[in-house]
Amino acid sequence: MSSRLRNALSAVLIALSCLLLPFGALAAWAAYGLADTGRYVTTMAPLATDPAVRDVVTDTVGAGILHEVPVGGPMRPFVRDAVRSFARTPAFRTAWDAGNRALHDAVLTALRDDGEHVVTVDLAPVAAQVKRQLTDDHVPLAGRIPVEHARVAILPPRDLDRLRKGYDVLEVAGFWLPVTAAALAVTGIAVAACRRRALTATALGTALGGTFLGLAVAVGRRLTLADLPDPAHRPAAGAIYDALTETLRTVSWLLAAVGLTVALGCWLTGRCGHLMRARRPPAADPAQQPTRVQA
Repeated sequence: MSSRLRNALSAVLIALSCLLLPFGALAAWAAYGLADTGRYVTTMAPLATDPAVRDVVTDTVGAGILHEVPVGGPMRPFVRDAVRSFARTPAFRTAWDAGNRALHDAVLTALRDDGEHVVTVDLAPVAAQVKRQLTDDHVPLAGRIPVEHARVAILPPRDLDRLRKGYDVLEVAGFWLPVTAAALAVTGIAVAACRRRALTATALGTALGGTFLGLAVAVGRRLTLADLPDPAHRPAAGAIYDALTETLRTVSWLLAAVGLTVALGCWLTGRCGHLMRARRPPAADPAQQPTRVQA
């Protein structure tokens, strides 16, 4: 195989590898990061102390309790205040982690089976905590608040089929896209006539892919917040988005940094080798050496 053909094949393989790299990182993050319940709960745990997230959660939980549990009109302000007060206690952080775990498990179960059912979250544990706090604060008639299993719909059945198909694709793509990208890069470097140049091109493409991935995360954040119907929820949504995509942003910066570092190393290595060859004295030509005349 000629050098020109080898270089052309190498360029195609490296270009495909660099193109698949950001999509592979995105798919792997979704398949192995978001789909892991333990990692999801750990990621969401710090948000229990975020003021914007806490306000939205307490307002939503309070509204859900008032909607599902029959409470008299005079009791409604006390219920809302109790929910807000409860959100500032360690018990709320425990309930927050338990609720996120239950929600994540429910969504995964719905995505992995073929049933058509609504994904819901039970508000009874939170309602029990609110009732206990109202009772401790000696609020009149607080002990008469019934604690019932008030389930709030999270995911309607009409969205399950579309989400299941996307989840199945992510499970496959999350593994095979990174593997394919790595295999194409190694093959492209191996078949190149000048492997140092091929490695430099791969490194620069990796850095470009990492930059593209970081830009996609930033654009996705802006679009996500812009689509929210209630502008008041944007700070909370932004905090949640940042927490969920923190690993993805780290990967994007890591790809860019590693790619630029490898490319710089290749350039310095080639530059040093060129200088050393330039400074090396030329070898003497035997034909130009003077001949000795024997006496």
